[in-house]
Amino acid sequence: MKIDDILTINDRLNSKFWSGENGEGQNTSVLSRLKLVAQDFFDDLDLEAELEDITFTGSLANYNYTKYSDIDLHLLIDFSKIDENYDLVRNFFSAKTSNWNNKHNITVFGYEIEIYVQDINEDHHSTGVFSILNNQWIAQPNRIEPEIDEKMIKRKVKSFIDMIERVEDLYDTKKYARAHEFSKKLIKKIKKFRQSGLEEKGVYSYENLTFKFLRNKEHMKSLFDIRNMSYDKNMSLEGNFDKKFKIFIDFGDFEERKGFNNVEEAKDYQAMMQRGHARPKNALIGVGCRSESSPVGFGGSL
Repeated sequence: MKIDDILTINDRLNSKFWSGENGEGQNTSVLSRLKLVAQDFFDDLDLEAELEDITFTGSLANYNYTKYSDIDLHLLIDFSKIDENYDLVRNFFSAKTSNWNNKHNITVFGYEIEIYVQDINEDHHSTGVFSILNNQWIAQPNRIEPEIDEKMIKRKVKSFIDMIERVEDLYDTKKYARAHEFSKKLIKKIKKFRQSGLEEKGVYSYENLTFKFLRNKEHMKSLFDIRNMSYDKNMSLEGNFDKKFKIFIDFGDFEERKGFNNVEEAKDYQAMMQRGHARPKNALIGVGCRSESSPVGFGGSL
């Protein structure tokens, strides 16, 4: 894999959005459009709480933007003014933003807008945060040359790709209940992994860069697709639905083979390799996925 695929430190901020050495000037037409999109989303929620601020953040408000970057549009709201149960409010907004982001594909100069609702008391791990409502930088972008743990990124990427491919194998062999359960657990695991890195070392942590590689090369998309498709397969009316539904609801730890049987293990390994070779690849040799002659994991140099 190439580190440039997930990390680029540019000399200047993106000129489509900012001007000047450190973003002293802004593209007012863009900011007006972002404000309108955020306000429309908020108005549709029909809430009693006020919209405290709208911020433009993420890599496009910093020096580490790439062609894969999104426009991170954050709506700041005081969750406590909606309900005292923080988790309930957070889940409400998570569902609303997820539905909006999946439903819409609004782009500015080719970059897609991604909406996120943020509690005003939530820590935000970014050095580039611009207040659209107040027309000023909250956190000035800072160009730094970070120290990157490339070996750790490569190791974690290989580990997660292996787990994702095993989830794909479960789906390919029609083990839909297990595929659904494992995909949900893996999505949660990867998100928690990324968040821990953001909280400890910020956007240049190996955890966050590992996630960015998985997202940019569409491994995360594959994982989300399997989660959704495996659920649909389980809920479809084919055969004995009552029995299938009970298996789906009661799914827990499955019984594994005890001991090591080289004949059975070789059979499973060959079947897995054949399925992997038949699967469309998400990346080319040298940037993430294995070739037909490569071992399980991914090829290329970091």
